[in-house]
Amino acid sequence: MRTLVQKLLPRTTFKQVVAFRGYCTDKILDIGQPTAASHPELMKEGEITPGITADEYITRRKRLLELLPENSLAVIAAAPVKMMTDVVPYTFRQDADYLYVTGCLQPGGLAVLSHDFGLCMFMPETKPYDVLWNGKIAGVDEALEFFKADEAYPLRKLREILPDIIRRSSKLFHNSSTASPAYVDLEAFRKAAENGQVKDISLFTHELRLIKSTAEMKLMKESASIACQALLQTMMHSKTYPHESLLSAKVEYECRMRGAQRMAYNPVVGGGCNGSVIHYSRNDRKVKEGDLVLMDIGCELHGYVSDLTRTWPPCGKFSAAQEELYELILLTNKECIKLCKPGASIQHIHECATKMLREGFKELGILKNLKSDVFHHLNPTSIGHYLGMDVHDCPRVGYDRPLKPGVVITIEPGVYIPSIFQGPQRFAGIGIRIEDEVLITESGYEVLTGSIPKEINQIESLLNNFCFGSTMHGPKFMKASTC
Repeated sequence: MRTLVQKLLPRTTFKQVVAFRGYCTDKILDIGQPTAASHPELMKEGEITPGITADEYITRRKRLLELLPENSLAVIAAAPVKMMTDVVPYTFRQDADYLYVTGCLQPGGLAVLSHDFGLCMFMPETKPYDVLWNGKIAGVDEALEFFKADEAYPLRKLREILPDIIRRSSKLFHNSSTASPAYVDLEAFRKAAENGQVKDISLFTHELRLIKSTAEMKLMKESASIACQALLQTMMHSKTYPHESLLSAKVEYECRMRGAQRMAYNPVVGGGCNGSVIHYSRNDRKVKEGDLVLMDIGCELHGYVSDLTRTWPPCGKFSAAQEELYELILLTNKECIKLCKPGASIQHIHECATKMLREGFKELGILKNLKSDVFHHLNPTSIGHYLGMDVHDCPRVGYDRPLKPGVVITIEPGVYIPSIFQGPQRFAGIGIRIEDEVLITESGYEVLTGSIPKEINQIESLLNNFCFGSTMHGPKFMKASTC
């Protein structure tokens, strides 16, 4: 059918197709992503993406150019479309660096930055049948008028224009994770790479992305708030429906209903011993009576992600062994949060967490001595990571870097004890993690996920006094019960 449509389409002009699509969007021309004109409920005049103004994007580009060495060039490609099957793509997510510099949420583009001309965008072109099947996308006009590029050209002109710019540059920086054959296959680029002139642009972009602007902090707080509300609703339903898959579906539904565009990652919903698998993602088991469920979730709001974890017993009561381990993890979580302040580092906080957990595990009989290598099997993760446009944000920035106001990190102590365990059997198969998001401020810190309960008495009260039933029906679902 598509072939037939393509054969018929030449009889229809491109302007006619665009006009038709414009009519379908209330006569406001679509540029392939929200604008203040098309989505006034979402964006304000002067914003390129929700919450981030054109002025802020222009400032980002200027700051990036200030970091680039003299006579150097930066090339940043949009993320590629990834296919699930032959004609079915995965949901597109823009590369964080390309989004940070351009504000463009669409695939196919290329951004080039230079001290000589500022930002030049090479934009994909569409044919009438592309518009018919996939909708309008931004082109050269939108690059200049909406994204505020200094120069813009259709992507087909890349081979005419870019090689000369590369040859005139002494150094070339690009985003290797989205490297596109459109420029990588150019002879000028290959020669620059052979001569050792090509480096990764993340050396500079991660430095810029590390410290959040006021607008970015606002979006991150909103993203955290959505995730907190969604997880709270999910916890209150877990007693009635203690199934990993249902809890995963519930939390995603609650995030999306509150405005999140997507989950930041596949939710981790580990019941019982599955909670001791750090990145467990199958989410296909029923949580047994008396077991804990470890839920690690986050959502994405207009390019900024959240990341938090809570562990609780859907039955409404911690066992004695669960409570002993939980209190240790909770104390570590709270003490590490107190260490979050300007001048501290993730590495320093991690070392303090390691000391607390080793001493706690020894006191509980889980470790025979404080220096036991078994500790690394029970707690193989860092105490936290940077958070922002990506979940593990700015990986080029070391964890020994002193924290500054505007940096967001996670604090996530945990213990992951396998079912087969050479230690006190009352702890076998228990996985616990308590993760919070922390914004570093001038005077210390702000916990962005503080609205989610984590004290044992709070959790048990929530589950026993405020849990909900459901209106779902069918043989696979339990009847709604009164909690």
